[in-house]
Amino acid sequence: MASKHKAAAPAPSLEWMKLTAAEVQAEAAADALVIVPVASMEQHGPHLATGVDTVLGGTVALETARRMVEAGHRVIVTPVCWAGLAEHHMAFGGTVTLDQATFQAVLRGVVGSASRHGFRRVFLMNGHGGNSEAIGTAATDLAVEFGIRVGGATYWHMVPEVIAPLLERQQTLMHACEAETSMMMHLAPASVRPELLSKAHGPTSSRVPGQPPGLLMRRSFREITKSGVVGDARVASAEKGARLLDAITTKCAELLANPELWKTR
Repeated sequence: MASKHKAAAPAPSLEWMKLTAAEVQAEAAADALVIVPVASMEQHGPHLATGVDTVLGGTVALETARRMVEAGHRVIVTPVCWAGLAEHHMAFGGTVTLDQATFQAVLRGVVGSASRHGFRRVFLMNGHGGNSEAIGTAATDLAVEFGIRVGGATYWHMVPEVIAPLLERQQTLMHACEAETSMMMHLAPASVRPELLSKAHGPTSSRVPGQPPGLLMRRSFREITKSGVVGDARVASAEKGARLLDAITTKCAELLANPELWKTR
């Protein structure tokens, strides 16, 4: 005998690519925040696959959005912009890089499309250190060009206070390090080569001695680290990765829900 009860309707997707055009337009009409994950495809030492930034950046964006929606906010997440500014990793191979003009053009196309569809709030959530300065430039220029609110940040720069207490050998997320490796162990264990973890360590900074944070100078990672790693992945664990992901996305959701960020005056 057939059941008289109808199956519950599935929860609405947060992912732009899983919505129909009409559903996307309904989010625009509801003044949803658009989160655009921006990442890279590049070497991550001997022990991690090249898609680390794409996996982590996309997941942090989506989990941040989920937490915001649970708190009553409207949010939609685009697919990851997976190619970024990675010239400093090219010497190791396995890397795809864009030039500055192309990178800015891609972001302009994505944000411009959202604006034309009626979205008024866009956040560029960056998951690759090499994009950091360019994300700030894009957020400023695109807000002016399209007359909407555009913000941008590298996710670990947004919430350093929740990352440091969870790490043993470093204070923040670096590159193919304790933090990134832990989160990949949690999210995509098939992308980790555990037999090579003993080689997955390097200097504690990508800056030379005496170079202050405010002095910007990109160098090839080949000059900085023999392994391609900055930090120490040898103490990484999936459990640590789960705690990092939860802490990062909870705090990011709190920050992006601040109405003062999106006010127009």
